[in-house]
Amino acid sequence: MALLEELIRAIELWLKIVQKQEYVVNPNLDPVLLVPGIAGSVLHAVDEEGKKTERVWIRILGADHEFRTKLWSRFDPSTGKSVSLDEKTRIVVPEDRYGLYAIDVLDPDMMIGSDSVGYYHDMIAEMIKWGYQEGTTLFGFGFDFRQSNRLEETIKKFQEKLETAYISAGERKLTIITHSMGGLLVKCFMSLHTDIFEKYVKRWVAIAAPFQGAPGYITTSLLNGMSFLEGWEANFFISKWSMQQLLIECPSIYELMASPDFDWNDIPVLQVWRQRVDNSGQSISLLESYGPKEVIPLMAQALSNHKVSCGGAQLSFPLNKEILKWTDKTREILSRAKLPDAVEFYNIYGINVDTGHSVCYGSELAPISDVEQILSLQPQFIFVTGDGSVPAESAKADGLNAISRIGVPADHRGIVCDRHVFRILKQWLKAGEPDPFYNPVNDYVILPTAFEVERHQGEKKDITSVKEEWEIVSCEKNDKNNYTDKSTGIPPFIGSVSVTCEGENKSSEEAEAMLVVEPKINGKQHVELRARGVTMDK
Repeated sequence: MALLEELIRAIELWLKIVQKQEYVVNPNLDPVLLVPGIAGSVLHAVDEEGKKTERVWIRILGADHEFRTKLWSRFDPSTGKSVSLDEKTRIVVPEDRYGLYAIDVLDPDMMIGSDSVGYYHDMIAEMIKWGYQEGTTLFGFGFDFRQSNRLEETIKKFQEKLETAYISAGERKLTIITHSMGGLLVKCFMSLHTDIFEKYVKRWVAIAAPFQGAPGYITTSLLNGMSFLEGWEANFFISKWSMQQLLIECPSIYELMASPDFDWNDIPVLQVWRQRVDNSGQSISLLESYGPKEVIPLMAQALSNHKVSCGGAQLSFPLNKEILKWTDKTREILSRAKLPDAVEFYNIYGINVDTGHSVCYGSELAPISDVEQILSLQPQFIFVTGDGSVPAESAKADGLNAISRIGVPADHRGIVCDRHVFRILKQWLKAGEPDPFYNPVNDYVILPTAFEVERHQGEKKDITSVKEEWEIVSCEKNDKNNYTDKSTGIPPFIGSVSVTCEGENKSSEEAEAMLVVEPKINGKQHVELRARGVTMDK
C-alpha cells in the first residue's frame, strides 16, 4: 500500500490536483556547490584604499568604459596571473549569500530583460523548491574568469570553499555542479589535489563542459571578439572589440582552444581563402586549411601588429606566446586527472544546436592577400551538433569513468535553466518529490492506465490474454505554457507480431501481440498493447 500511496501522490502532484506546496527545507539532502563557467561570476573593482567598490561585470550602464578601464589586463608569466592595466584596481568576487550572489543574476540592477543576465538563478530557485537551503545545503563558488583554471590563487580559494561548505553542511560530502569552463577548473583541482577532492566530494555533475575545447567559438573570439548578449541589450553592453582585447591576455580562453592531442572525429580547422600567384603570373584563389596545431602560427601572424589605445598610449596585443606555454602545462595537468573511486561523475552536454566547429575566412571570389585582414572579416562556420558553443564531441570526451552521459537539446547558456536538466538533476540528487516513472535519458514519464489479465484452461490448451495501456507524457511546452500538439491529424501507428515455437513432446506455443500508438495530443500519447499466448499439448 505504501508504494501505491506514493505513486498516487506523485501522479496527483504531476496532474496538479493538489495545491502548490510550501517549500520545506530538507536537512537530509546532500549539500550542493554550484560552479559557473566563463563570464559567469559577478566581478567587483576595488580601489587601492579599499574604500570604493563597484560592479564591473556585469553591468549595462557604462559597461564598455568601465570594462576597458578596470578589466583589461596583462598576463604575468612569473605568476600565471592576468593583472589589470589599472594598477590601482583590484578585482574581487563578492561572497554574499554563501557565494550564490555572484552566480545568480549577474546584473541585479537590471529590471527589464534580466533573463539575459541570469546565470544560475533558475536552478537556485528550483533547488530551493526541492528542499535546499542557502548556506546549509546550497553554496556557490564565483571566480575571476580571466585567470587560468589552475592558478594557485583560484585553486586555494576553491579548496577553502569546499572546506567551508563541508563544515556548514554538518561534515557531509558535497555534490559539485559545474557549467562550461567551471568543469575544467574542477578537473584541474581534482588532478592537483586528488586526496582533498575525495575527502570533500561525493559526486560531480559536469554540464556543457568543453573538455577538449570549443574550437570555433574560441578561435573567432581571439581573432574577432565575442558578444555575450544579443538583440537590443547588446547596444548597451560591451563591444566585441573591447572583449577581444581582454581575451587575448586571458589564460582561461587559451585553455579552451581545441585540444591538439585529442583524436577528433571531426577535426576542427581554420580555413582561409588566400590570393596567390601561379607560375604564369595569374592571380588565383586557394583554400588553405590549418588544424589545431598548425593554426597557432597563422593566428600569431594575424595578430602580430595588433595594437590598442589605452590611457593615451599604444599597447601591443599580439597572440601571447607565454600564455600558450602556460596552456600546454594546463593540458598536461588535465590529462593526468583521475576520478577517485569514491566519487561519482555524471556528464550532461548539449546537442541538436548548430555549433561552430571549423571557421573559414574569405571566399573564392574574395580571397585575402594578407592574413591580418582576418581581424576585420566576418567568419563563416562549419557546424556540428552541440550547444552552440561547445561541440558535443568535446563535451562528451571527459576522460573519466562516468556513471552516465546524457545529451540534452539545449544551447550553452540555456542548458542551466532547462526543464529536462532540472528533472535529471532532481533524479540524481534524490531531491524533491519522488518521480518513480521518470526516464532521465529520454525525458518522458510513462503512466500505466490499465492492466488486465485473463486465463482460460482447456483439456489440451492454455490461453493467456494480457491488455496493458500507458500514457506517455513528454511535457513539451510552448511559450504560453500550453502543451504543444505536434501530431494532430496523424493516424495511429498499429503494429503486430506473432511467434510460434515447437516444444518437446510435440507441444507448441504461439504468441501474438498488437501495439497501437495514438498520435500525441496536448503533450500526451496513448499506447495500448494487446497480447495473447496459447500453449497446446498434442
